[in-house]
This record gives sequence, structure tokens and C-alpha cells, in this order.
Amino acid sequence: MKRILQIDNYMYPHIGGIEQVTRDILNALKDEYEMKVICFNHEKGTITDKVDGIDVTRVNCQAKIQSQSIALGYGKALKKLMKSYNPEIVIFHYPNPFVAHFLKKYLKKKQFKFILWWHLDITKQKILGKLFNGQTIKLLKYADKIVATSPNYIEGSPYLSEYKNKCIVIPNCVNEERLKYEKKHIDLANEIKSKYANKKILFGFGRHVEYKGLTYLVKASKELDDSYVTLIGGSGPLTDLLKEEAKDDNKVIFLGRISDDELKGYLLACDIFCFPSITKNEAFGIGLAEAMFYAKATVTFTIEGSGVNYVSINGLTGIEVANGDFKAYADAIKEISSNDELKAKFEKNSKERVNELFLQSRFNSLVKDLINEVIK
Repeated sequence: MKRILQIDNYMYPHIGGIEQVTRDILNALKDEYEMKVICFNHEKGTITDKVDGIDVTRVNCQAKIQSQSIALGYGKALKKLMKSYNPEIVIFHYPNPFVAHFLKKYLKKKQFKFILWWHLDITKQKILGKLFNGQTIKLLKYADKIVATSPNYIEGSPYLSEYKNKCIVIPNCVNEERLKYEKKHIDLANEIKSKYANKKILFGFGRHVEYKGLTYLVKASKELDDSYVTLIGGSGPLTDLLKEEAKDDNKVIFLGRISDDELKGYLLACDIFCFPSITKNEAFGIGLAEAMFYAKATVTFTIEGSGVNYVSINGLTGIEVANGDFKAYADAIKEISSNDELKAKFEKNSKERVNELFLQSRFNSLVKDLINEVIK
């Protein structure tokens, strides 16, 4: 069996988009390849445990600076793993500049195939991005293959656009098993619909951080009449500011953190799914794809170079409007909700697009093809 090492920031039970992709790769390959993972650990000490039957080395993390975890023992832990495990393929999840510093010396020897899984450019931390520019270029040069989550990101990234010959697209996937719903979820959806009877239900969820653009959804709600209700799930550092923004609009309801069961209920109940992210930090939009799996019409902003506008296609699965234009966002909501034929078209196309491009089964097939290609 070929030996594969994945290098990630964190790993399940830590929940995050990159961590979910790492786990999806594990489950796509674990029956055919030997696999291990190394990541950070914010609990005390460096430990090794198992996720889905695979060894995960979690290196004790002392601090976090500008979203980058710092672990003083990382170099030693990586050296030990590289020597004892001797991987034949290394998958490095980018960005992670602290770990890239230690990985560079192994790349110079190049005793393994190197896959650079590019989740997003460093955009928010502009100074850090410039500081690590040279390091990033070296990663791209050493890579045998570079994986992007959408063709939009390849074209829009100043890095990937220079290395198109190495790039392939493997979109993130929705886990259809996790999203399956039962009678209890339908009952919950009916309760939600009954609670907001005679209202058109708008639903959005996510961490309450700037790039998610939820402030624009709150502003858009103010442009709508009382026949609408806007339900916002999740929490985060901007929750209080969002509530302050919405204090004079009783159409906006904050749900707080919601469970998977609750998420299914709200997705089933809503009339339109609102995904107002505004920057390339939203590189793909797995929550958007999940809503489309539930056959929902969507409203999004144009984000140049982001995969959001690859997941949902303007005029096919929903309406896309100019970035940050909350009045146009409200107008798009009105257009969909007032046109049953258009809404039905978007709903049908949303489900079909997810089934065609973003299911776990297709992801598994593309990942296996990638591994077979690099080990030829």
C-alpha cells in the first residue's frame, strides 16, 4: 500500500471547511492506501489518536497569531513522522505558512510526490501574505499537482494563474449521507413554516465574521416588506454588531448556533437561501452547495475569483448581484419570490447542479484519479 501523509491545520472533531476536506480525502482513499495526518492541537500536549480509523498526530499549539497556529514542537514532530512513516505522497493543505517553513527542507530532497491542496489565497492578512510570498512560490514550484476547488479560483488567484499547467479542479463536496432527512426533520420544517405562517422565509447561516457578509443580509431585510422573515443561524465575533444593526427590524430573527437536525429543518422550510459572502475568504461555499442539495433558489454577491459564483450560477440556480449592493440583493429576493416559474427553475437546477458536480461520490472518484496520476 502506498503511504500518504496529509498536513492540515486541525482535524475532526474540530469543525471547519479545510478540516472537512481532509476528512473527505481520508474516507475516499483509506481502503486503498495507508494514511496518516499531522495537525495542530489546542488541548494540552502532543498526542496521537484516530479519526475514521486513521492515525492523527496532533501537535501541541502554544499560540495563534493572525489566524496562524504556532507550535514550538512542530519541527520535531514532523521530523519524527517523516522518518518513521516515510510517506510516498504528501498532501499539504494551504494556507499554513508556519508548517510550510518546516516542510521546505523535505521538499528540497523531494523523496515523495507533493500535492498542494489550495483552499484560498492569503487575502485578509496582507502583510503576512507579502512576507510569505517567497515561501508560497517555492511550494508551487515543488508541487507535482495543485488542487483548486473551482476553475474560478485558478483564474482569479495571482498565484494559481501562473501555474495552470499543474492545476486541477476538485470541488468540495456535500456529504449526502449527513444531509439525508427523516420525518422528524420534515415535522420541524412544518413547525417553522407554521410559526412564520404567511411569511416568505429567507434563511442564511454561518460564522458571524466580516467575510460572510451577513450585515448586508440585515440591510437587505430592511428593504423588504412585512411579508418576509429573515432567519440567520450561527454566531461569532460580529453577532452583537449584527443584532444592533437589526434592532429596528423585527423581520430579522437570530437563531444562534444550530444543530445538524435544526439545519435540515430550516433548509427544508425556507423559500430562498441567502448566501451574502463578500470576499475570497469564501473560496467555495459548502453551505451554499448544501442548500442547493435541498433544491433551494439562492441569492449571492459577485466575488471576483471566488468559487461561490461557480457553485451557484447566476440565472441558472439563483441570482447574483454586485458585491455589497444590499438594495440589489433585496430586489433579487423580491424577483424570485414573486415569480413562481423562475423560483421553480432555480430550485430544479440547484439540485441538478449539486448532483452533477458536488456529491461525495464524484469527489471520491476525482481524488482517486489524482493519486493514480501522481504515482504513475
